[in-house]
Amino acid sequence: MNVALRFLIVAGLTGLSVACSGNLTARSIQVGKSLNSDNSVGTLSTTFKPTDTIYASVLTDGSGSGTISAKFTYGGRVIAEPEKRVSMKGSGATEFHIAYSAGFPPGDYDIELFLNGQSVGTRHVRVEP
Repeated sequence: MNVALRFLIVAGLTGLSVACSGNLTARSIQVGKSLNSDNSVGTLSTTFKPTDTIYASVLTDGSGSGTISAKFTYGGRVIAEPEKRVSMKGSGATEFHIAYSAGFPPGDYDIELFLNGQSVGTRHVRVEP
């Protein structure tokens, strides 16, 4: 199957900063089909239809700034690597999502999330016809 797909990466910004300091820590990762107004995932799921949007959020605690990034892979190939500079004062959520208007190919996808270049975990999701 041809994996040369055009993906639309849409990222909701949580806050921008150029400094990299503080005690910002990743608390958890959420994946699902919708977002809440605070950028946390509203409808948790690991199974998607080809026309769904796949959302991932990193929930953080503490105050500080840094870079949060995501790596979406399908069939061992990286399909997107968005990143965001964030500045937090207290708990927050940073979201990433991918959508493909022609529909995702069925199969297994991995979403690895990072805080300042360090992996905070990977979530496995599946697209089913």
